[in-house]
Amino acid sequence: MGFVAGAVAALAVFWSVVFTPLLLLVVCIIALASLGRSLGVRRLYVRLLLHLFEYGRQHIEVANKLKRVDSFPEENEADDQNNDGDCGVVIQRERVLVPDKGFGRSQPTTNGNSANGKSALSITPVENEPAALEFDFDLSTCLEYIKAGVESIIEDQVTSVFEAEELRSWNLLTRTNRHYEFVSWRLTVIWMMGFFVRYFFLFPLRVFICFVGVVWIVGMLALVGHLPPGRVKTALGVYAYKIGFRIMMRSLSGYLRFHNVEYRPKKGGFCVANHTSPIDVILLSSETCFCLIGQRHGGFLGILQRALARASPHIWFERSEVKDRHAVTNRLKEHVSDPNNPPILIFPEGTCINNTSVMQFKKGSFEVGGVIYPVAIKYDPKFGDAFWNSSRYSMMQYLYMMMTSWAIVCDVWYLPPMYRRSNETAVEFANRVKSVIARQGGLVDLVWDGQLKRMKAKKEWKELQQEEFSRRLKGE
Repeated sequence: MGFVAGAVAALAVFWSVVFTPLLLLVVCIIALASLGRSLGVRRLYVRLLLHLFEYGRQHIEVANKLKRVDSFPEENEADDQNNDGDCGVVIQRERVLVPDKGFGRSQPTTNGNSANGKSALSITPVENEPAALEFDFDLSTCLEYIKAGVESIIEDQVTSVFEAEELRSWNLLTRTNRHYEFVSWRLTVIWMMGFFVRYFFLFPLRVFICFVGVVWIVGMLALVGHLPPGRVKTALGVYAYKIGFRIMMRSLSGYLRFHNVEYRPKKGGFCVANHTSPIDVILLSSETCFCLIGQRHGGFLGILQRALARASPHIWFERSEVKDRHAVTNRLKEHVSDPNNPPILIFPEGTCINNTSVMQFKKGSFEVGGVIYPVAIKYDPKFGDAFWNSSRYSMMQYLYMMMTSWAIVCDVWYLPPMYRRSNETAVEFANRVKSVIARQGGLVDLVWDGQLKRMKAKKEWKELQQEEFSRRLKGE
């Protein structure tokens, strides 16, 4: 009897101390997500972080300046006399491996008949230049290619976009620092307090909120799926869909700023966005119900896919169907032909880029027809690097890093709808949409295929460079 009484007492204490506050937290989260509102806690939290980052930056600059003075006092005095304010050296990389219209110092021409009956190559001299009888190969011809090769070894345009974005100031995370936490005792104390808050308070709280969001999506959408088809089922499915993803966004301390909401994607079209992270789907779905497209999976991800498919017409392909371009195109055309279907969310890059650039858009979704709703996404890396380097981190490692970061702060721009012109190819249309997204998001517009992350350069690209080099050697 004593054991039973003790167990009942312990259960009562647990109920009053732990379960009741958690239940109230769940009710509050669901209520706010259903209304699409916030108490302003995340906004205040982000502002507090900005003040802490600025405080840390000032201390780091002072410490670095004192270190330079102690190490090189004479050089520091000379720099202060010669420099007015901050100045730096900007290295600009020129475009290389581009055909030069006026190759060489003189222009080649063909004249008359030669002794053997074939046209001979002669060089028309440039003014004040001695005439040359024939084109002579010079080692300087290779300098552009040597320069391009060295630059690519140091840093090329492709591999640099698959690395974490470089921060201008420290964000109090050891994964992005250079031992700045030991610059001063004040920063050390702030870093230790931040470590405790992130790992012992925010992390378990975020895991719990994420669990609530997953349970909501699986449970509520499964219930909605059993309703008879009609407007009620569609409306409840959209509502439950948004609430679930809003809860998921709160599990990452997401602070989102949506711009130009009048251009929000509408039914019967494609929403096309640059791709940085799997979180892109969560943050866009917190405002708009999308039809998702992808390969059918098993396990936990498969449970989510089946739950989503019960409430709205998502498009999941079998592994064998994904490679069938005809089947994919037909499914997309069938979907957009119904004006009542939600817009399809597509990331044409096909892989995650590090929040600094936009790479080549695949032309598939631009061949189908219909309206395209461009969306530009730009994360603020100061609070947490949202880029998922899938070749380095697994999905669980990535989620762990996101939930132990400070927050996810992001700007989303909805852009005016775009249509394919009558004389425009699918590739040209894709490039036009890509340039609009890059310009709005302040991203670098690159022509390279993002799949270079996983594969070697195509043989055709190498042959083009070889042909160009051979023409230069021949003086053409």
